[in-house]
Amino acid sequence: METDLILTLLSIIGLLLISAFFSGSETSITAASRPRMHNLEQQGDERAKTVNELWARKERLIGSILLGNNLVNILASALATSALIRLFGDAGVAYATLGMTALILIFAEVLPKTYAIHHADNVALAAAGPLRLVVAVLSPPVRAVQALVRLTLWIFRARVDTHLTDEVREEELRGAIELHHGTSDEVRAERQMLRSILDLADLEVSEVMTHRRNIAALDADLPPAKLIEQVLAAPYTRIPLYRENQDNIVGVLHAKELFRAVRAHPAQLESLMAGDTEAERDDKNSLDIVGIANKPWFIPDTTDLLSQLEAFRTRHEHFAIVVDEYGEVLGIVTLEDILEEIVGEISDEHDIKVEGVRRLKDGSIEVEGTVTIRDLNRMFEWRLPDEEATTIAGLILHEARRIPEVGQVFLFHGLRFAIKGRKRNQVTRALITPADDGGEDGTARTEERMDAAAK
Repeated sequence: METDLILTLLSIIGLLLISAFFSGSETSITAASRPRMHNLEQQGDERAKTVNELWARKERLIGSILLGNNLVNILASALATSALIRLFGDAGVAYATLGMTALILIFAEVLPKTYAIHHADNVALAAAGPLRLVVAVLSPPVRAVQALVRLTLWIFRARVDTHLTDEVREEELRGAIELHHGTSDEVRAERQMLRSILDLADLEVSEVMTHRRNIAALDADLPPAKLIEQVLAAPYTRIPLYRENQDNIVGVLHAKELFRAVRAHPAQLESLMAGDTEAERDDKNSLDIVGIANKPWFIPDTTDLLSQLEAFRTRHEHFAIVVDEYGEVLGIVTLEDILEEIVGEISDEHDIKVEGVRRLKDGSIEVEGTVTIRDLNRMFEWRLPDEEATTIAGLILHEARRIPEVGQVFLFHGLRFAIKGRKRNQVTRALITPADDGGEDGTARTEERMDAAAK
């Protein structure tokens, strides 16, 4: 009798250990870092490869773990009940139920799962080999169970979709980016760049282009000497050429190509710069500015940035003219514009620095109306919407539903916007401060502040 009890006790302990293995393995496999497992597999780690293979068939994996876990738990409970009935009679059923519930809960569930959740990657790698064997052995009954489950779900018209959509995968990736903790400038910059890469397909070139009124374009019919002077004075390498008006772009002049052509006619250039009109007339025949220029590349304003970036790479070009559906020129977009959407503002020694954002001593932020919403979101990690407007002035107009007066204050999206400057119908300057009441979303609050200001 004592020998039988000892064997039963040892069997129960062994079954509880197996149950703990199943519980810990399930938690570790589901909680393990997928990116890290992928990187380890790329480095030749066979255990990581096994983890990824198991996760790829997670329905069969979970089914095998649950089947194995339930088998050992039920068997352990049955052995304990049989032994305690022999010792205590019918009361042994109650003792076995209470005792096995406590043992299974503490040592076969909570303890292994707690350890596994805090050491998910290491436990997953260690358990990968035995789990693969378990899945192979229990595969036939698991498939039968899965078939029965799917039949039951089909009867109740419950849909089972095992494939993640692109939208869901993107949301997972965005969530992983937001979990990239840290407040240092380096970590913030990394988060901003990763967010911007995911946003490229959702942004159109019209949102990042240089507007036509800010384009430094040159009249192709100007004398070559005048054109050369203006090219030298311009801070840009590529300059559009037009005839009659800016909607008639006839070429894009690259400064380097112009200087190569000028170098081929040094004597005529000397006469041109000295004001020799005869040389200028002769030079027009030999120095064809439009002929030197590249053919303009026109793109629709609805082109998304990801497609345009790929087009820049394919065509080996850096410069495109943005037009609307009527063919009118809206602006220009460059490769640098798109890269700046990812890494932030890129400045070199020839860039003209535009003062658009200034932080004041009291913590408020003075912003020019032409500053883009995306630049502010990137700089301060705000979440101002940019679906309806591109610039901060456009956002104020959209939320206010009217053209505001200087001195009016609006509250929306958790920020207070005080209008500090206006030119005709355009908001030129605003002062932004955090809202005192913690930032409710804003249309109703905006209208309330508008009414107060109007009174």
